[in-house]
Amino acid sequence: MASTNSERRPFVKMHGLGNDFVVFDARQAPLALSDATVRALADRHTGIGCDQLIILRASDDADVAMEIRNADGSTVAACGNATRCVARLVMGERGAEQAVIETAAGLLRAHGSGAGVAVDMGPPGLDWQDIPLAEAGDTRRLDFTRGALGDPGAVSMGNPHLVFFQDDAVAVQAFETLAPQIERDPLFPERINVSLARVDAPDALALTVWERGAGFTRACGTAACAALVAAHRRGLTGPKARVGLPGGMLMVTWDVAGDSVILAGPADLSFFGAVDLAAYEIEAAA
Repeated sequence: MASTNSERRPFVKMHGLGNDFVVFDARQAPLALSDATVRALADRHTGIGCDQLIILRASDDADVAMEIRNADGSTVAACGNATRCVARLVMGERGAEQAVIETAAGLLRAHGSGAGVAVDMGPPGLDWQDIPLAEAGDTRRLDFTRGALGDPGAVSMGNPHLVFFQDDAVAVQAFETLAPQIERDPLFPERINVSLARVDAPDALALTVWERGAGFTRACGTAACAALVAAHRRGLTGPKARVGLPGGMLMVTWDVAGDSVILAGPADLSFFGAVDLAAYEIEAAA
């Protein structure tokens, strides 16, 4: 994907159930993007459009390292769907069925599966300091209420998640207004991803996700993992479930004994393109 043309930079557009990414390869040609430039590129009306922008870099410990930037320019440590998409790229390059991806949350191992690509997201963080919270609290049932929403579970999957279990119409309607406010509540010093989960069966969840720095998304892999972990901790589901999101279905398995959460689902390529980054840097600075 690296180019000798300094004016136009190649990229790949990918998505996991509509959770979409613009992927730049900086393994041969260095790349640094300001927050404002990321915002301009992520804009769905005047840019390429994406939930997250991904920069691939060389790694001494893995097949590739990935930098993850939210649509607002902020940097995050983990993204399950982006990891699966990058794994598909790397496995395609190497002609392999496995890949190791370096992230700020650690090394993540992925492999091809019947569902597309599966990735081991590692152990969930369940202590209040793992999330982190501004003060001690029971992450299984957090003493936190906003409007019609209350009693959420909190889980870190390399990034912080809050999961409410509600299925009444009042709570669902309130979620649309309250989620962006909850993201920036003082209890969450690093902000937080906010999900509304409905338990449909011991092996089935339905999920709506507000991603910090991105807003409502069609799918979120780490949110699906967090929801399954939070549900199983309360005895609402088993350790494996289908998680339905607006964009489709993900499979999540919590290997409690091995302390590992496996996320599986499709990872699709949308198109290849090239962009004049200088134009977006000028726009961002204006």
